Amino acid sequence: MPLIEKVSARKILDSRGKYTIEVTVHSKDLKAIACSPSGASVGKFEAQAFPKEGVERSVQLLQNQLSSKIKGKEAKEQTEIDRIIWDFDGTKNLSKLGGNAAIATSIAVAKVASKDRNLMLCQYLGSNLNLPFPLSNIIGGGVHTKGDSIDFQEFLALPLGAKTFEEAAQTNVMIHSTVAEIIMKKYPKYVLGRNDEGAWAAPLTINETLETLTKAIEKVEKEIGVRAKIGIDAAASELWDSKNEEYVYRKENRRLSSEQQLEYLLELIEKYEIAYFEDPFQEEDFDYFAKLTANTKNRCMIIGDDLIVTNKNRLETAVEKNAVTGVIIKPNQVGTLTDTNSTAKLCHESKVIPAASHRSGETTDPALAHIAVGLKCPIIKIGTMGGERMAKINELIRMENSLKIKMSKLPMKK
Repeated sequence: MPLIEKVSARKILDSRGKYTIEVTVHSKDLKAIACSPSGASVGKFEAQAFPKEGVERSVQLLQNQLSSKIKGKEAKEQTEIDRIIWDFDGTKNLSKLGGNAAIATSIAVAKVASKDRNLMLCQYLGSNLNLPFPLSNIIGGGVHTKGDSIDFQEFLALPLGAKTFEEAAQTNVMIHSTVAEIIMKKYPKYVLGRNDEGAWAAPLTINETLETLTKAIEKVEKEIGVRAKIGIDAAASELWDSKNEEYVYRKENRRLSSEQQLEYLLELIEKYEIAYFEDPFQEEDFDYFAKLTANTKNRCMIIGDDLIVTNKNRLETAVEKNAVTGVIIKPNQVGTLTDTNSTAKLCHESKVIPAASHRSGETTDPALAHIAVGLKCPIIKIGTMGGERMAKINELIRMENSLKIKMSKLPMKK
């Protein structure tokens, strides 16, 4: 196994034109590059992306200090190297080095080790592999969309009826295109735009959005025979008014108590047969997550993102309270592959669905696709548009073709 000789880094631009970091891990005969994405909707409990001085400080610390501490380690010593990263940082949220620098370094180390063994990264990370279902943002709102956007952040498609990943990806692309046709027919003079994740930005209410997405899904199913279900990411922490303890729907001009929010979400789930609901309540409300979960078992996955932030300790609390049936896995939220793997393992042990996820500010690094497969995530949230999203989709198609692996199984009706 190769010894690490040095770690180098530089700042690059993500898909939103914001700076993030690219890390290269060098050994004698091999080198590997990993890039970290950045989020716009950021949970208060996740790792801090960069030091207060910015990405330049992360680059300096990596090259001038952390590199020497990792030098001489074998690339296969992932757990030990990830521990060194945490010890070097010395904070609870990686605010000295930056979570983005930590995860890019960690993934680059794993890439070197996988290259040395002549394995795909997914094969190095796991065995008995299956492909995840792509969960794609079709119509966007919230902080990912500029202007008078829809109050909920994401309206998604999950093609549960697809038999292959390629078929699933094509289904989502067709739904995305069909939604545009429906919107333009209703608003022929509207200039249709796309948001940070390539989802359509449109002058719709929540109900209008769900009606539009329902029509598109039904039309595509008639054309190709693949059934998809609707998903929603409410990003409810962005709606939460902590002072008045209400959810503020700015565009729809209403305020809801937590109990009213629960009733409203249950109505939406029932009416539109929603199969996936992410962050329905604010990021500290385990109890109302649990109430929604108790009322939607076997009908809709209740997913924690800001609630959990890929953190094993917060997942343990959620499991104790029966708060969720699924968890978003975003590696840069928690800082290293070891931490990411630990949270994914607890998901499997607790029969909670791990869903690997991109960020709004992405890069063309396809590592997330390998992490999703290697850590046995049956869902990957990656969008349908933009080179940074397609990099993951196309990588998964390559895996399907080269490894001859099948789709994952989800405990949901197709």
